[in-house]
Amino acid sequence: MSVTHAHSVDTCRHERGHITDSRFYGNRYATAASRRIYCDVCRKQRWLDIEAALAQAQGELGMIPGPAVEGIVSAAQLERIDLDAVQQEIERSGHSLVGLLRVFQAACPDGTGEFIHFGATTQDIQDTGQSLEIRDTLDEVDRELAEILACLVELAEEHADTVAVGRTHARAALPMSFGLKAASWIDEILRHTERLATVRSRVVVAQLFGGAGTMAGFGTEGIGLLERFAARLGLGVPTIGWHVARDRVVEFVTTLAMVAGTLGRVADEIRTIGRPEFGEVTEPWRYGKVGSSTMPHKRNPERCEQVVVMAKLAAAQAGIAYSGMIGDHERDSRALRVEWACVPDVSHYTLAACEITRELVSGLTVNVDRLRENTRVVADQLASERLMLALGAHVGKQTAHERVYELSQQAHDAGGSLRESLDGCAELRRLLPDHEVEVIFDPARYLGASTDLTHRAVAEARKWLAGRG
Repeated sequence: MSVTHAHSVDTCRHERGHITDSRFYGNRYATAASRRIYCDVCRKQRWLDIEAALAQAQGELGMIPGPAVEGIVSAAQLERIDLDAVQQEIERSGHSLVGLLRVFQAACPDGTGEFIHFGATTQDIQDTGQSLEIRDTLDEVDRELAEILACLVELAEEHADTVAVGRTHARAALPMSFGLKAASWIDEILRHTERLATVRSRVVVAQLFGGAGTMAGFGTEGIGLLERFAARLGLGVPTIGWHVARDRVVEFVTTLAMVAGTLGRVADEIRTIGRPEFGEVTEPWRYGKVGSSTMPHKRNPERCEQVVVMAKLAAAQAGIAYSGMIGDHERDSRALRVEWACVPDVSHYTLAACEITRELVSGLTVNVDRLRENTRVVADQLASERLMLALGAHVGKQTAHERVYELSQQAHDAGGSLRESLDGCAELRRLLPDHEVEVIFDPARYLGASTDLTHRAVAEARKWLAGRG
């Protein structure tokens, strides 16, 4: 038997259907900044601002009367707009902008509303608004990445010489410094900062080309109007219209998905090496956080898991964005409307991933003693390459590989160590003096260029951070 409580039927307006808007769970799928940027109501104010900017630019060129400009600008304030009437007009007209334009026109004094939206088309306003949203999102991502990098720089520098197990295919491989692991995260994030900078130059542009991209509705003033309009809004000036050329938006969506993917890699690595079996790092925790409703001892890696979730959701938006690249002729809502979902969503998810990752790395504890112990346990395995190269100087690299392979597999099957197998092989053992064997099996003395490479990445990050002004 189904039970529906009176409260949900009688008093709830059922306005929170998307996880990013959830009153209870939304703060891990979106951020205060992303909600501000993509607020449904604030978007209407953004469109009013764009219409006002258009009127001002047209007034400067003598395209509409001066009093009309003043009336339009004075009325372009959300508090003067009846949003319930806008919604009713949208439902009645079935059009995404006309409802707002009609109510806006009625709010303009002395008939000045007759000159709003003069020569423009709906997508001009909405694409320009989306460009402003994208610009604000890029600003927020840039700020978040700077804070994440600052934390990682400190982490990498502190542990530039800290010995750790380097793993490949989830197995011990070679010794490395823990700082080099953090440096890898730094280096990848820095590449994203470069991508984001170039994305901004291509993507954050205005749209003002009229019904079919010809600017016919602006007479002879089209290009000059576009330049003035874009300047007022702080946007770039595209060469021609992009109503159906959606590569700019796809580049934004896919770049953000890549950013989230990198943060997912960082978080998942922290989750893995933070497992009790590894115990190499500890995620920040505070008293009161609950890991399980039935197992009170649990301190689950919730932050790490949530960043991975955000990375997966962000990646899913890329395919949606790509589908918008195929549109007919000079306008096609089948392409355009997918962006209304995937652009906000990828922004919510990526900014959420940024915010949670910042919380994660700013409070991360590196357990040096556990790193040292984990390295000691697999020290023989970590020495196989160095032993092979040392023997290779006497018998050749390929032969040395075969011999160390045999010793390693014998040790594995017998439950012994590579060093014991070497000691048991007089033929090979006599090739290496005792002091050299001691060095070979000391992980701390085979870090390669770990420290130097870490400092290289740190220096690049410091340079970028300093350049932000």
